[in-house]
Amino acid sequence: MRTYARVLIALAVVGTLVLVTAAWLHSGSTTASADTRPLFAATFPDSQGRTQALSQWQGKVLLVNFWATWCPPCREEMPELSRLQEKYRSGGLAIIGIATDDVNKMWEFAQQNPVAYPLLAGDFEATNLAAGLGNDKDILPYTVAIGRDGKVVASYLGRLDMGVVEQTLQPLLSISR
Repeated sequence: MRTYARVLIALAVVGTLVLVTAAWLHSGSTTASADTRPLFAATFPDSQGRTQALSQWQGKVLLVNFWATWCPPCREEMPELSRLQEKYRSGGLAIIGIATDDVNKMWEFAQQNPVAYPLLAGDFEATNLAAGLGNDKDILPYTVAIGRDGKVVASYLGRLDMGVVEQTLQPLLSISR
């Protein structure tokens, strides 16, 4: 019986390692075939309750961060995303945070945790958009880098490594507008 239990534990550990490795390998991968038209067709309320059309950011280098108020890694990376926005704003970078929460939860969060980029409340539609942009594991945070041409350049599952993100963004930002 003890051998059976050990085998089950070993299989569980190996299975977990396979899942973690698969998620890690997917991080930073490209999903160039992802269709961004639904993203640019979407409208969501911002932290002041005003409806914002995502089409206003078409033609810019975008970093779209899907997050939630209840997600610790999402909250942890927000100050870093703010610094990234400040650093590359003049180069044409636009970071957009789309919460998978309703507008009231997002508004309360935004009042206590200001960031340097727009926060939008996407609720359930945000989850569908993220899935359409490659988040087939329904993991948050999920971030997508989009070039000026509207094509997905890279996607990141989980907490961002800002060094990797900057390596992705810098060549896109150096392209003349």
